[in-house]
Order: sequence, then C-alpha cells, then structure tokens
Amino acid sequence: MSKNNDLEDDREVGDYDDGLYERAARDAYEQLLERVGEASPQPRLSATRRAVEMLGDPQKAYPVIHITGTNGKTSTSRMIESLLRAHDLRTGLLTSPHLERINERIVIDGEPISNQAFAENWKDITPFLQLADAELVAAGEVPLSFFEALTVLAFAAFADAPVDVAVLEVGMGGEWDSTNVADAQVAVFAPVALDHEARLGNTVREIAATKAGIIKDDSAVVSASQGADVIVELERAAAAHGTRLAVEGNEFSLASGTVAVGGQVISVSGLAGTYSDLFLPLFGDHQAHNAALAIAAVEAFIGGGAQPLGADVVAEGLATVTSPGRLQVVGIEPTVVVDAAHNPHGAEALAAALPQYFTFDHITAVIGVLADKDAEGIVRALDGVVNEFVVTQSTSDRAVDADDLAAIVVAIAGADRVIVEPSLEAALDTARDSAARTDKGAVVVAGSITLVADVMSMASDQGWKK
Repeated sequence: MSKNNDLEDDREVGDYDDGLYERAARDAYEQLLERVGEASPQPRLSATRRAVEMLGDPQKAYPVIHITGTNGKTSTSRMIESLLRAHDLRTGLLTSPHLERINERIVIDGEPISNQAFAENWKDITPFLQLADAELVAAGEVPLSFFEALTVLAFAAFADAPVDVAVLEVGMGGEWDSTNVADAQVAVFAPVALDHEARLGNTVREIAATKAGIIKDDSAVVSASQGADVIVELERAAAAHGTRLAVEGNEFSLASGTVAVGGQVISVSGLAGTYSDLFLPLFGDHQAHNAALAIAAVEAFIGGGAQPLGADVVAEGLATVTSPGRLQVVGIEPTVVVDAAHNPHGAEALAAALPQYFTFDHITAVIGVLADKDAEGIVRALDGVVNEFVVTQSTSDRAVDADDLAAIVVAIAGADRVIVEPSLEAALDTARDSAARTDKGAVVVAGSITLVADVMSMASDQGWKK
C-alpha cells in the first residue's frame, strides 16, 4: 500500500505553499519507488489499461505522437515537442529516464511538471491505482509497476493541463509498453538496434517486431533509416493497420549538415517541404538525422504529410531544442562532455561525433556500465578515439563492479591505457587531471545514463562551468 503523503489531511490541495508541494511531490516519488522498478518491466497492457479506464481514459483527451527505437528516441521526442510548441500548440512530453529529478520526465508546454501539478495529480489518481492494484493482486499478478503508474500519472497530468498534443516516448519495446494504451496519430521509429535482448528478442528483427506494436489503425508512420530486417517488420505492421511507412532516405532525408559554433547547420528535405539552413544546437550527425525524423513526424501530424511547415516555425523549433545528457559540455578547464551512450550503437555515434565536432588532442573516457548492457561492444566502439579509460561505477545497484568492468576494458584497450577508480568522484578527479595535461585535453563520460546523471549532478554542485 502507498504511504500517506503531505496532502492527506483536512486541507485542500490548493492551500499548500511551495515548500509543502515539494515535500508532497517527493513523497509521491517515494511511493512510486516502492513499486516494481523499471529494470523489471511488466510485459502487459491490461494493468495500465484498467487504471486509465477507471480514470475515464485521459489519454484519449488529446492526440498523440508516439516514439520508439533503440537510440535517439529521447532527443527525437524533444525535437518533435519543440517543433509543435513553435506552432503555438500546448504540449505534453513523456520521456525516460530522468537525469536529476523525476519532474523532468513529464514536461508540459516546455517546462518540467511543477511540484504542485505532480503532487495534485498523484493525489487524484492514487485511489484508482490502489483499486487497480487490488484487482491485480486478486488475480495473482503484481501491482502496477513504477513505469505503469508513472504513465498513468503523465496521462492524467496532460489531461489536467490541458495539452493540445502529447509526445510519448516508449519506455521499452513498444507492443506491451504501458504508453501503448494510447492510440497515436503518428508512430515514429528512431534507429533500431540490439538492446534489452532478454526482454525484446535476440535479433534486430524480433526487436523491430515488438517495437512495431505502436502502429495503430490509420496512424501515420515515419521512420529513420533502418536495416532491411527492421523495414520488413515496419512495413508488415503498417500494412496490417491500413497505413503506409515513410522512411528516411526515401520519402524524406537529411540534405546536408555542417559543423557550426555551438552545434550544426542542416538542411532537410521533408515529406512535403524543404527546410534550409536550420541551426541545431546539438552535436553529432546522429542528431541531424534525428531532426530530419522529427520534422517528418510533425509534417505527418499537422498536415498529413502533404503540406509544408512554415520555414520560420521550423527554424524556431529546432534552434530552441535542448537534449540534456547528449554530447553535453558540463565542465570547462578541462572540458568535460557527458553522453548517454549505453549500448554499442550509441557508443558508435559518440565515437563518430567526437573528432568531427571537437578538436580535442587527448580524450580520457570515464566509463561505467550497467549489468544488462554490452560492455565489450561499448568499449570497442570508443577504443579508437579514446586515449585512456578510467573505469568506475555509478550509484545504480545495477552497475557492473569497477574491477569486473576493468577486466573487459583491459582485454580491449590494454592495461597501460586503463585506470580503475571505483569511487566516481576519484575517477573524475583522475580523469580531469589527465585531461589538463594537454592544451585541448577532455574528459568524456559515457556507458550508462545513471553514470551521466551522477556526473551532471556533481558538475552542477561543484560549478565546473564557472
């Protein structure tokens, strides 16, 4: 059962000041954490569907753009949301995981949900979650998980706001992910690769088949460039639902991209229009391709893919986008870059971007990996651009022990390029000292999102950019 929270007394929710809202939001988060965690997602839709039915199906109160994929889906979601907001639409955005605060996951009109809205909506939905929990337990199932309950909270918060459109990032997979109780007008597929094999399948085709489950009857479907096995599954699902698939490289494309100060300048040939000389304040060719996908998704949503978007609106939407934790500079003197690459495909994108967008003469990588990830593949992808590795571990209870991870790194990079520092703070001190020995030395932190989150928090607390 959930704990009591600060809102459960004789006062109305609106009587609380900001400090008590912060306490109430924190207590709501603690109640979420008491549920089955995100490392053990429940392959079912029935539980979430029952909870939202009790709430009156808030996910039907607004149209939806739904995004899945292996890498790039968070950045693409943020770009889509920013483009929609530039069109004067009030937006809801659900992404995961968060880096520093749970509020980051539920964004309303460009801002993380307030403590007040978080607490009030949690209070409103708690009785219905408890009813759903009781039914599940009676049927021999586990209660709603952390992510299932969070999804219900996001749907309710978006309806309460209210929003004109919701952008939903899949938590894992697609077909049985709790976000899939919503019927999307546009289904979006970021690049699909191997990840979460134990949950989604051992081949890219199996994984693609699971992710294709977000396609619904008559929904528009847009996809990044994909391998043949992925395209087969997406085409099959699109045909089964009476819709067509638009793929980057065929129906739309990234026409050009050049490195610029603070990001890059790109041109995109969309589904219906051409958009030239757009400034994108993010690093990496993969982000340029994400932007092309985002533009196509918004074209499909606003004009059915038949009407071009306003050039000025597209320029505004991309120029104001942010994607924290993705090739983000969080420190200077020496430069410290964090990137959420946590699988080989993401690490390959990071490795390609570093020499193209930066002029570092020595790179010290601080790396930590979670137990269910392909550590060897991540290290091999980074090996060619990294001078030395400092192996550590994040605060996650799923983090691979630093000594165990070091054995993997040594086998690839050699013992003379590897330092082991189980303490993250010590690892960063070591890496920053190493990077400071050359004029253009840098620290790059990668391997897990929890590691990136820990480092971002540390950088903020210690003022690395001052």
